[in-house]
Formats: sequence, C-alpha cells, structure tokens
Amino acid sequence: MVKDRSLGSRLFDGVNITLLTVFALVTLIPFIYIVAGSFATQKELLQRGFILFPTEFSLSAYSYIFSTGTLMRSMGVTIFITIAGTFINIMMTCLMAYPLARKDLDYRKPIQIAVIFTMLFGGGMIPTFLVIKQLGMIDTYWSLLIPGAISAFNLIIMRNFFQQLPDGLEESAKIDGCSDPGILFRIVIPLSLPAIATFSLFYAVGHWNTFFSAVLYINDSTKWPIQVLLRQIVIMSDGGGLGDSTSLAADFVQPPEQSVKMAVIVISTLPILIVYPFLQKHFAKGVLLGSVKG
Repeated sequence: MVKDRSLGSRLFDGVNITLLTVFALVTLIPFIYIVAGSFATQKELLQRGFILFPTEFSLSAYSYIFSTGTLMRSMGVTIFITIAGTFINIMMTCLMAYPLARKDLDYRKPIQIAVIFTMLFGGGMIPTFLVIKQLGMIDTYWSLLIPGAISAFNLIIMRNFFQQLPDGLEESAKIDGCSDPGILFRIVIPLSLPAIATFSLFYAVGHWNTFFSAVLYINDSTKWPIQVLLRQIVIMSDGGGLGDSTSLAADFVQPPEQSVKMAVIVISTLPILIVYPFLQKHFAKGVLLGSVKG
C-alpha cells in the first residue's frame, strides 16, 4: 500500500506544475500573437500593437497572399527541397554509418577521426562558395542538397545505434547468403526505424528552414524557398527595395501589410508542425538508443 504523500511533497509538485505551466504559456504567447495578428485587420494591429485575440477577424492577408502564384511556387520549392534533401541525408548517413559500425572495416579509426574533425573545423563560407561555383551548382537545387548531405553529429549517433544491434543477426543473414547491402536494407534499416524517423525530422526541419544557403547560392527568384520569400516580403513591407528581384515585384504590386507578414509565417510554419506529431513517438527513443554506446 502506497503511503499518502507528505504536505511538503504535494506542495513541491504544485509549485513545479505551476512554474512549468507558466513557462509553457510564455513560450506559446509569440505563436498565439502571430496567428492572431494574421487574422486581424491592419487598423487593429496599429491601434492595439500586441493582440492575442482579434476583435474583428479578417482573411484579407491570406487572400492577398494566395492572389498570386509566388507563395505557392516557393512553398513547392521548399517541399521538394525538404523531401529530396531528407531522403539524400538519410541514405548517405546510413550508407556511411553502417560500415563505420563494423569493427572489421579497414582504416575505421582514421575515418572516424576525419568525421569528428569536420565537427570542429570547417572550410568557411567563401571557400565553400567557390567550390560550389566551380562544380556548377550555383542557381541549382543541388547547392542546397549536396553540401550538407551528411551531418557528422547525426552520423556518429546513427553509427552508435547500428553498433547496438545484435551481431547474431548479421551472422545469420550471411549464413543464409545475404550480402552486405542486403543486410543493411533488409535487416539493419528496418530495425533502426526509430532512429531514422528521429533524424529524418532533424534533417527535414533543417531543409524546411533553409535560408542562408539559398541567399548565397540561388539568384533566380523563381527558385527561392519559402524562407527567402518571407525575407523579401518583410523587406517590401518595411519599404525597402527588392534589389534585382523584378519578377517578385511584379507579383506583389504593393507593399504587404503587417498582417501579411504574420500570415506568411503561419503558412511557412504550419506544415512542419503538422508532421511533428507523427514522428514524436520515435523522437526521444531514437536519440537515446544511439547515445548510450560510444
């Protein structure tokens, strides 16, 4: 029989719950403000400044956004980059993590040291730009997909996850005549779905929020992802120029209002928020399983 908890224990739990609730509400307030502002009128935004619930709902911001194909085109670019990039990331990470998890791999230690070295030192922005330019990837989607194909940190965690799988599975598969690629794709990857789902979410969020790389390598406004378009809309709303973005200026014939900026933020954030709950159950499990063994 469990004894009743003491008054001090219940008081401690009550204070913890209260503090955590307050912290949760504080983190939610900016999101609520953005969503409420996207449905508010420009007059109310100017008068009240900070609102959590508009007194008068308006869909003018969303009507303005969807009145041209610019936003949907950028959304399509971002969706393509996210799907293709995540697939490349997962495939490249698994194809490199699996051999590194094998203790019989020649030069395994030097390769691992080289991977860890990239976590501490990088070539820098200008050398990376020159390499991408020499490879002819400027103004192509490859410039957003190839340079970050493998994350060194995710690779190490995935390797640790593969090392925890029982050696008997691979030995049994080899006795049955299965090749190394067959072991990877038929046994190792199906057993590693929690880790793969977790790193897919990491990679997908990174691609969805692609901004700086697109600003550096993509000059054609028709190939801009949603985050770069959002930046241009903010510049236009603040009365700034568009530089050489003449095609974008033709689509948005007048500077967007404050509510339009908030509506674009909602639209660009909503898809990744919808995906997250489906991968949440694998999130903590996938990270923890690969972080136990080094």
